[in-house]
Amino acid sequence: MDLRFTSEDEAFREEVRAFVRKAVPADMARRTRQGLHTTKEDLKLWNRILYEKGWAAPHWPKEFGGTGWSALQIYLFEEECAAADAPFLSYFGLRLLGPLLYTFGTPEQQEKYIEDILSGETFWCQGFSEPSAGSDLAAVKTTAVRDGDGWVINGQKLWTTEAHYADKMFCLARTDTTVKPQKGGLTIFLFDMNQPGVTVRPILTLDEEHSVNEVFLDNIRVGPEDVLGGEIGQGWTHAKFLLGNERVTNAQVPRSKRDLEILKKIALMERDSDGVPMLQKPDIRQRIAQIEIDLAGLEWSVLRELAQGHGEHSAPIASGLKIVGSEIQQDIATLLVDLLGIKGLAVHTDREQANDLPADAPDYVVGAAARQLFMRAATIYAGTSEIQRGIIAKQAFGL
Repeated sequence: MDLRFTSEDEAFREEVRAFVRKAVPADMARRTRQGLHTTKEDLKLWNRILYEKGWAAPHWPKEFGGTGWSALQIYLFEEECAAADAPFLSYFGLRLLGPLLYTFGTPEQQEKYIEDILSGETFWCQGFSEPSAGSDLAAVKTTAVRDGDGWVINGQKLWTTEAHYADKMFCLARTDTTVKPQKGGLTIFLFDMNQPGVTVRPILTLDEEHSVNEVFLDNIRVGPEDVLGGEIGQGWTHAKFLLGNERVTNAQVPRSKRDLEILKKIALMERDSDGVPMLQKPDIRQRIAQIEIDLAGLEWSVLRELAQGHGEHSAPIASGLKIVGSEIQQDIATLLVDLLGIKGLAVHTDREQANDLPADAPDYVVGAAARQLFMRAATIYAGTSEIQRGIIAKQAFGL
């Protein structure tokens, strides 16, 4: 087994590295290093920078404005972006809806939406989860009732990330209650968030930040042109396609590698009450070593899949990558707070609000506790670890 990258791969990496490290604004990189939630302004700016370079959609085919890169090139690109402390792009348009549109969308929908997704001019949110339907999308209760040549949507969506930023939503709704959701009862609709009947209410998470919302839909009118793909009843097929992409993405190997690198530097700078660097303490070293082992195993699993499957993952493999990747993210965030001691307990991500911090506290302290609290959700969103294990048991082992 040859574990080396080819000379062409390394040349590509150097090209990406040279551009990205110059292109990421310093303040944006600092906020990313601290693990703070990306602001809408940063999302739009970074999207615009990559769009002008032609790199806003590495996962998309060239004919729709993507790069046409191989799965390995995409991985190398993401690794260099993480190493440069670039923020994640707003992924509901680029990573989730975009592939749905170029795979299933009508020509009119592709023409109407794709360019604005690429440029970052239009922000989207995902209207899937509900109070009684999280990982189990078959339990969706939001309805779309036929009215003339259109539909009227009523219901509630929950944990809707970036709904307060979003211009539009792609929304999963029941269009036929006489059949099972998996057998034609669901449809995805595309509609404007800035219309009467759409109410967005913030939800503050454990980190005291606003990134998720509840969205109330009261008599939202949509037309036939707003049905994804133009055909009613295809929502289950579309949702499964989308969630497969989402769960692979959440392995987050490049970002975890960068976070671990930062963690080790902090462990070298931080000292205990006797002045000994935390990195020299056996318990800290053991925990770092275990994370490195787990992360190396995950990385090689991802690279093996890229080499063998050209980036196309089966559901059990995607689920396994998501489980391990999310647990590693939690381990890194927890260890950072532990080695910071009492300084790591300040939750506020705004230094001016963190009154319990010394004025000379380093930047890496601000936001550490908030990130650790927020990462509790890593094993919940995009399908809980329990759901992922159920997928593996059923589809890989027939249990």
